[in-house]
Amino acid sequence: MKRFLGIMQFLTRIPIPVQLEMDKEFHKSLVYFPLVGWVLGILYYVLGVSSRFFFSNEITAVFILLGTVILTGGLHIDGVGDTFDGLYSYRDKDRMLEIMKDSRLGTNGLLAIIFILMFKLIFIYHLLEADHIWGVMLMPIYGRINSFAACYKTKTPREKGMGNLFIGKVSPCMFIVTAGYMFIIVFGILYGLTDKNPMKFTAHAVLFFLVLLVNRGFIKSVYKKIDGITGDVLGTICEFSEVMYLAGIYMLITCWI
Repeated sequence: MKRFLGIMQFLTRIPIPVQLEMDKEFHKSLVYFPLVGWVLGILYYVLGVSSRFFFSNEITAVFILLGTVILTGGLHIDGVGDTFDGLYSYRDKDRMLEIMKDSRLGTNGLLAIIFILMFKLIFIYHLLEADHIWGVMLMPIYGRINSFAACYKTKTPREKGMGNLFIGKVSPCMFIVTAGYMFIIVFGILYGLTDKNPMKFTAHAVLFFLVLLVNRGFIKSVYKKIDGITGDVLGTICEFSEVMYLAGIYMLITCWI
């Protein structure tokens, strides 16, 4: 329980009135990444349902998007900005890593953040229009399971960094257990909040593996530039995965309609 609360404090801005410290085995809290996503998803869902009582779908979509930023403290969005500023600066490895540590936001990072937020807003709006608000509950789960997966058999190019707490620390057993309970949560949500069409269960499983493959390709491209991944890259993968999940759900909704 302490590890779960610890990773909640680390990944979110949800107030937890417990003072917890990071010990040498803090990496074991990786198994709770999707569970943190589920907690966030429930909050997004409640926020969306509540907002729809008073506002249009357009405004509700903005509130949900704002909720994703406030509840995470913009942690992953910040990673997107740093990653794009560094990786696409077309400098050498050391200079890229220096730029990624710089707190200032450059043009590449700003554009990346803008487009990610725009895509999220549009896809969330279409979820609301199709009355598939349950999708916002699954979105953060997919994002964090992919950040978790990115820590499997990877390395970091830095001697120090927040990402070093997790990168390369996922064991095969942790991967199996985490993926297993993640699927139980996802299918439980689908069974409880959708029309229980078996094809939707299959489509979500396929979508998960497609997003996973795309992320592995992205990780390979990052390795070519800086010979490893960083905490900022993990944040970027989380954001990418959420957008790809929303895009996949949008296409599924379009097919079903």
